[in-house]
Amino acid sequence: MVQDETVITHPSFRSRRPGRARLRARCHARRAPATEFRASRCATTIKPTPSRGGTIGVMTAGTDAFARFLDALAETLDDHEAPAASLAARAHLSRFHFDRLVSATAGEPPAGMRRRILLERAAYQLITTDHDVIRVAIEAGYASNEAFTRAFRRAYGRPPARWRRAPADFQLESRSHVHFNPPGGLRVPAQGEVTAMDLLSRMIEHHVWLVGAMLARAQTLPAEELTKPIEISVEGIDDEPTMRSLLARLVGQLAMWDAAIHDRLYDFDAERDESIAQLRDKLAVVGPAFLSDVRAIITEGRLDETFVDAVCDPPEVFTYGGMIAHVLTFAAHRRTLVCGALADAGLTDLGAGDPMVWVAEHAA
Repeated sequence: MVQDETVITHPSFRSRRPGRARLRARCHARRAPATEFRASRCATTIKPTPSRGGTIGVMTAGTDAFARFLDALAETLDDHEAPAASLAARAHLSRFHFDRLVSATAGEPPAGMRRRILLERAAYQLITTDHDVIRVAIEAGYASNEAFTRAFRRAYGRPPARWRRAPADFQLESRSHVHFNPPGGLRVPAQGEVTAMDLLSRMIEHHVWLVGAMLARAQTLPAEELTKPIEISVEGIDDEPTMRSLLARLVGQLAMWDAAIHDRLYDFDAERDESIAQLRDKLAVVGPAFLSDVRAIITEGRLDETFVDAVCDPPEVFTYGGMIAHVLTFAAHRRTLVCGALADAGLTDLGAGDPMVWVAEHAA
């Protein structure tokens, strides 16, 4: 199971994204934000104690210094002229003692952690912005493109320009499990755990919130808007749907996300002309594959782990839990339309496709 995570943000610590950084409409994706606790100067000081598994243990002098270091790091990450001694002073420790305590707790020295997190932010910017490599390098604290390229190649195995064309996970391995958190912050392991049950609860919370938000907006409309017949209108998805196109997208959605998880390309155009027989053959492969992906993510506790979806243009970063919630939400919409179309065609045995009976039958 994965730990719920603290996110420390500061106005000066941000990733700048232009307006073009959006998904293609055909990706039909909406970022599902991970549950986060945001700490500010007014909040209670966060005192994490990362262990080998990323969990949080009891407070010690080292972990207290580490917590204060993280607070200071979030505030000064863009201040490349700040001396390392100033971070130690904020923790009321000598530079030697401070470096020793942070290194023992985090598994890397303060300066090394700062460089790694700046590289993670740089990698994220390469994925999500049009910034020139030299601009990304300067924002990461490097005086030249050459120095940035050398550091980036050591960390990610290839130079920035090549990595931008075929990106992967921007988070680098770290014993402390402290990483850059888009759009601007530090992600820090905390005591809570995110389980499959937590994800289900989040989806119900989203449902309750969305119904309330829809009611609030409906209350502002005149009576004639509330009582007129509804035409199918869902922003950004399935223009002029047919039964075949909806079934193709239901199968294609599984294939698309399986490809994204494994950093493979996906051909959307293939969905245009696939016959029902071809779709059945395709589902026989991608259905079990996607189900296996989800089971592994849940079993390994990776619901709040992020991954890069290079299928979208530009590539986007999602959590696995958010991706699963997205698939179920948009698939439910399409399934309901298909079941209605089947009923209109005289095939009524599936009803509305309600999962309640199916889940009960398979509970044993």
